[in-house]
Amino acid sequence: MVKANQINYKHREFIILNEVDVSLDYGELLVIVGPNGAGKSSLLSVLANEIQHGKQQILFKNKPISDWEVRELSQHKAKFSQHNSNEIPLQVKDVVMMGRYPYFDSQPQKKDFEAMNKHLCETEIYHLKERDYNTLSGGEKQRVHLSRVMVQVENEIQKKLIFLDEPLNNLDVKHQYKALEIIKKFTQEENSAIVVLHDLNLAAQFADKILLMKSGKVSAYGTPKEVFTSENIAKAYNFPCTICPHPVNGNPMIIFG
Repeated sequence: MVKANQINYKHREFIILNEVDVSLDYGELLVIVGPNGAGKSSLLSVLANEIQHGKQQILFKNKPISDWEVRELSQHKAKFSQHNSNEIPLQVKDVVMMGRYPYFDSQPQKKDFEAMNKHLCETEIYHLKERDYNTLSGGEKQRVHLSRVMVQVENEIQKKLIFLDEPLNNLDVKHQYKALEIIKKFTQEENSAIVVLHDLNLAAQFADKILLMKSGKVSAYGTPKEVFTSENIAKAYNFPCTICPHPVNGNPMIIFG
């Protein structure tokens, strides 16, 4: 699905990413974790072809992502950004419908409304569809943008990709799990997702693979059990922790301090 080798990225004289390798298989949920300033969001933007990063090629479906035609690419992949505008003078339904722009030229069609309503229901904000976006809480706005991203990749194309940069910000516990369940369901249909998260325990429960970063480099990569060791986490975060098996599924459970 995605393959990139030796990604380097500088901003002015500052090294943001240093020789980062990324490989994502079809149907895989990859979670990027690491302390503040590790380069997680920058890596996501580079992989999504949003920022220039040098000469390294990023392959998406065995084709350089820079060679894709913009409208075609937008039907194969979508991105949830960490920073969305807090002031959008539109109703919720209109913000979500933005995700359908690659599919119509002037007016949305029946299938666009069906896709919108499906994902408004899935994220439990259908009852807010007529509300002004600016009147919503932070968590409700997050769910609006998750709906917009999922609506964008609602099509007949096989093996699609979504990028999500901290999609759980401002969400309560129920909706954190709900959002990750939506993403996991998407990947179980042979699609793929790359997600930046801060909560290591949620990452351990949902991810197929973990990419642990520190100071712009890959600190560890593999399954949650391979990456989430007390040594790896303490080294990356400079903070002690204990790893226990989750009492329900046996995945790593991280206890800090």
